[in-house]
Amino acid sequence: MSNLFSGFKSSLYKNYGENPGKMLVHTGVLGWILSSLAQVSAVVFNDKISPEQKSFLIPQEIADAGINIASFYLITSSFKNIASKLVSTGKLTTKGIKNALSKDDVKKIGKLDFNIGNLNNVPDSYKPFKNGVDVVASTIGSIISCNIVTPILRNQYASKKQKQALANMHNNYELAAPRGISMSQYQKLSSIKYSSSSSLKV
Repeated sequence: MSNLFSGFKSSLYKNYGENPGKMLVHTGVLGWILSSLAQVSAVVFNDKISPEQKSFLIPQEIADAGINIASFYLITSSFKNIASKLVSTGKLTTKGIKNALSKDDVKKIGKLDFNIGNLNNVPDSYKPFKNGVDVVASTIGSIISCNIVTPILRNQYASKKQKQALANMHNNYELAAPRGISMSQYQKLSSIKYSSSSSLKV
């Protein structure tokens, strides 16, 4: 058991020890997945909800889960990756890191193929600064995703599904005209037919 736990800690440190921003993104996605599973399970195992309601609610919950997870991951990871790129190329840096670079490396600052982390003499303050920026960027991305983008996307999806449901209900109850004639012609023929039949004498 202790070996298993040690292996888990080693794996955790290897993947996230020097990349806390990545851990924040992945744990956030995991949280959304677990929350979504709980929501779907609550509908599936609720005896008070009829099968007809479940047939509508379950796909709705799954669609909401997809929007939540995709929005969180794409936005949060994008914020993190952009911030990480800015730091690695030196576009976003500190005076201490810049002063620790050689004159040739200073000239390369801002170029897309330049990476301070790949230098032979990486400044001591580079990794802590990069990790801090990654965490801040991931946090901002998660806030924007959870509080702005995801609610908008969910509302748009819900509005679209509501319109589709109303349209289906309307189509189910709409009187269809026979093929070959228009609806107005059908209505006119029907009125003539029933008015003439009512005037027949027995």
